[in-house]
Amino acid sequence: MLTKAPRGTRDLLPEDCAKWLYVEGVFRETCERFGYREIRTPTFEHTELFQRGIGEATDIVEKEMYTFEDKSGRSITLKPEGTAPVVRAYIEHKLFNNPLPAKFFYISPCFRYERPQAGRQREFHQFGIEAFGSPNPLIDVEVIALAVLFLEQLGLSQLEVHINSIGCKSCREDYKRQLKDFLNKKKDFLCETCLIRLDKNPLRILDCKNDECRKVLENAPVILDFLCDDCREHFEQVKRYLTAVGIKYKVDPGIVRGLDYYTKTVFEIISEELGAQSTVCGGGRYDDLIEECGGPPTPAAGFGIGVERLILLLEAKGLLKIAAWEMDVFIALTGEEQRDYGLRLLYDLRRSGFSAEMDTMGRSLKAQLKYASKIPAKYVFIIGEEEVKTGKITVKDLSTGWQEKLPLEEAKAFLKNKTGKGC
Repeated sequence: MLTKAPRGTRDLLPEDCAKWLYVEGVFRETCERFGYREIRTPTFEHTELFQRGIGEATDIVEKEMYTFEDKSGRSITLKPEGTAPVVRAYIEHKLFNNPLPAKFFYISPCFRYERPQAGRQREFHQFGIEAFGSPNPLIDVEVIALAVLFLEQLGLSQLEVHINSIGCKSCREDYKRQLKDFLNKKKDFLCETCLIRLDKNPLRILDCKNDECRKVLENAPVILDFLCDDCREHFEQVKRYLTAVGIKYKVDPGIVRGLDYYTKTVFEIISEELGAQSTVCGGGRYDDLIEECGGPPTPAAGFGIGVERLILLLEAKGLLKIAAWEMDVFIALTGEEQRDYGLRLLYDLRRSGFSAEMDTMGRSLKAQLKYASKIPAKYVFIIGEEEVKTGKITVKDLSTGWQEKLPLEEAKAFLKNKTGKGC
């Protein structure tokens, strides 16, 4: 057990990290274009934050949270999603006193106890954005547009944007009653989980993936028919603005999202490349959450993207062709007496901005050259007794076999010219 990672977790090896750093870089750059700034929140929070924020009737709170008592008896939970911690930070640091809207992005590990599957681990990572302060449908569209542009920047196409409105507390209560009345007549066909949801939160049944439950829902009341005038107009404006910015969409009344805090607009970006787990991005508006967590009444919107699932999708489509890592230069010594000279050069090159390495295993020159090709290094600086005396370096190109003796400063200039690095 000591040599095996816990179930539902995985190691990211150096070649994996290169892919992740690339995708993270595209996400950061896209967020900055839209005026979003990075925020980082703790890995764990007080359990009550998620109970109040996510909703006690959700699968996450009921079944999936990693919750424990610390040594002082306080209930602590590893964060299962990113929005509630950002809301807590917004309230704690009184960021509502700053100019609004307040716009944040984050890249964060999250934790849920569920059955591991492709792209869904117990420890997973999430890209997310949150926009606090504006009730305007323009923010809903900005959130969707940022997600679409980010995915397009990665080379993804043929994605479907599915949108819905689940209304506000007022119009949603009438819909819940109608839905509950309808489903009570179909109880014999609902799965065990949905029977529990029927009393706690019938809206969650709309998100069930059970085939029998899906059949029951085919003739169920549609929430769009129950929207109040304000929610209906808000949704119409969202659709109009999406069309204005050139984003195609499909109205999907089945989208409710898995968290209780959503209001009005909800959306998902779908890719069939992921099979049953086809949603690559999901989000929407949550106008009541900040107030429910103890802050001032503040409208808000945002989204979350599972990084593991996104990486899988990009790999399936051949969009993660990251250039292989190479060391700029390896310093090879013909004997131990050149060690001090080589060491000075090694750190001089590193300070100048080059990636540089030197043998620390006591290898022969032949073994050093073999090791340099395996790292791999682009070039080798060979230093022997003559090189130290004359101040020249034997420069070898490992890809072509070319080599030549150059004065030290010329060797550095050669390296700078070939790599585009160095100061």
